[in-house]
This record gives sequence, structure tokens and C-alpha cells, in this order.
Amino acid sequence: MNRRLTWSGIVGGFAMSMVIWQVLAWIVRLPILPGPLEVLPLFVRSLDDPLGAHILASAARVLAAIGLAVVTAVPAGLAIGQLQTADRIFGPLVAVLYPVPKIVFLPVIYVLFGITDISKVFLIGMIIFFQILVVVRDEAANLHPELLLSVRSLGAGRRALFRYVYFPATLPAVLTALRVSVGTAIAVLFIAEQSLTTYGLGYYIVVETYQVLRYPEMYTGILAMGLLGLVLYFAIYFLERKLTPHLFTE
Repeated sequence: MNRRLTWSGIVGGFAMSMVIWQVLAWIVRLPILPGPLEVLPLFVRSLDDPLGAHILASAARVLAAIGLAVVTAVPAGLAIGQLQTADRIFGPLVAVLYPVPKIVFLPVIYVLFGITDISKVFLIGMIIFFQILVVVRDEAANLHPELLLSVRSLGAGRRALFRYVYFPATLPAVLTALRVSVGTAIAVLFIAEQSLTTYGLGYYIVVETYQVLRYPEMYTGILAMGLLGLVLYFAIYFLERKLTPHLFTE
């Protein structure tokens, strides 16, 4: 299956979306929908202040959440997928918690961790954690026992098993889960930043622009949040393509 994306395709898709946006703005002709011909120059001018600070705050929260999710979900998924005892204990808990929308825990997280960046990072990381955990668990559970026995017969210890068996087998699943979860992470970030903070794109879009009817500035924030999601998505995609080239065919 061809999973390859090209820079020309990405640029072409972005240009097409800008054209559609501008045509809609010409058709609607209302202040609520300014076109990219107005928003893009304002976006560039706003990068120094105040938009740039909000972008950095949001990006830092998402990246911290991704790192937290990866370093916790991958070992947990490997343990549940390969150890029957761990699966018996934690498998039912994962089955119950995985379908629950994690955003409902936001008030509880605020109570436990306070109204800080830690609470926002924890919420986003928890969502990504379960998406990675389930995928890694299933990949680890589907590893053939003969493969593990053959590597152990060569004298391989736990480190060697992780390096030559578990890591190569689960890496594609981890990267795919990360890429798919980026959109969800950005959506949760937008909700978490709408209140009880002073920096972040969610705060900028809702509090500093939408609530005071600054529509062109509001769209610069929406554009920035969309670009943040796109950059993360394609960064993970190209990392996936570099680390797992056998999955990408011409």
C-alpha cells in the first residue's frame, strides 16, 4: 500500500484549502469570516507579539504530553501484552477506561494538580497514553512465541529482546498511534486552555479575540492551532517514514 506523502502534495493541499477559504469569504462577505488575504498578513505580523508566545506555550504543553505518554505507555503496553499476570490484573481496567472520554476528568485533574500547566499536560498525556497503550499491548501480544524463543536461545537477555524484538515490532504501531492522536491532543488542548490560564492558543482564540469580536485576530489563532497540529502530524509521519521505511512503498 502506498502511504507516501510528498512536499508538493502537502503544499498543494494547503494552497487548495486557502483558495476554498477565500472563495467562501467572498461569498459570505461578513466580518465573521475574513479571508486568508486578510488573515495571513496579520498572522505574520502577530508572530512576534502576542501570537508567538501563545504558540510556544501550546507547543510546549503538547510536546511534554507526548513525551510523558510515550515513556509510560510503551513499557506498560509491553508488560500487559507479554505478561499474563499483568494482563489479568490491568486488562479489565484498560477495557473499562479506554472508551471513557478523558476530557470529563478535567475538573478532577484541576482539583488534584491545581490550575497549572501540569494539569493540562497530564490530561493530554492521559489521552495519548491510552491510545498508545492499547496499540502496543496488541502488537506485543501478537508476537510469535517462536521468535522470542529463538532470540533467547542465542543468549539474549531482556535488553537484547527489547532492542531486537520488542522495539522493532512495536515502533510502527507507536508512531502510527501518535500520528493519529495528534488531532485529539490539539482538540483537548484547545478546551483546556480556554480558561484558568493566561497563555495558550485556546485562551487567545476564545478570550482575547472571540469574546471581544476581533475576528481577524481570532482566525490567526485558529490558523496557528491548525498549523501546530499539521506540523506535529507531518513531523511524526516523516519520522515514521525514516525509521520504518519498509512500510512505505513506491
